[in-house]
Amino acid sequence: MKLASHSFSDGQPIPAEFAFGVPDLDQHVALGKNRNPDLAWTGAPAGTRSWAIVCVDHDVPSRGDDVNREGRTVPVDLPRVDFFHWVLIDLPGEITAIDAGALSDRIVPRGKHGPAAAHGARQGVNDYTQWFAGDEAMRGDYYGYDGPCPPWNDALPHRYVFTVYALDVERLPVTGRFDGKDILAAMQGHILAQASLTGVYSLNPDVKL
Repeated sequence: MKLASHSFSDGQPIPAEFAFGVPDLDQHVALGKNRNPDLAWTGAPAGTRSWAIVCVDHDVPSRGDDVNREGRTVPVDLPRVDFFHWVLIDLPGEITAIDAGALSDRIVPRGKHGPAAAHGARQGVNDYTQWFAGDEAMRGDYYGYDGPCPPWNDALPHRYVFTVYALDVERLPVTGRFDGKDILAAMQGHILAQASLTGVYSLNPDVKL
């Protein structure tokens, strides 16, 4: 299988239009257009009945001591954890592409509705759900795609890995509200093939991509 995008190339920067946060000279970060990038995949194995798409940032700081604090920098050698930006499942096997902006084209305070999505697919909650849990204006269930917004003072560029999974079931055995970890567990034993595409992004003007 192969996964590609017209929005960005593998290993290259993700354009700002696909980000939740964009650089701002006065406030460090401003809200972006938050469009999902286009994705297209080829080489479906025999027996593919549905697709799942997951986007994970593998470079989120494991501690928030220095995150977005004036006069501080999140060091490169700080241990990192995963942050799920997109969880899409039950996409019918005959579909092999998603257009840019088709499933997200703006930021929705308190999150977009879910889990129902186009083509009979379902979307899980991403990890902005936890990130905004203590913010009265923004807290809610963030379904579907919400793009990059790494700490503006992080010395490490963040990697965003988009993976499409070919599955041997039409519908994964999850119900109600689910997240990325739930899906990774539910897919075990059902994955026929997978392909990934990685983009990089930073809000730190001192980081070269």
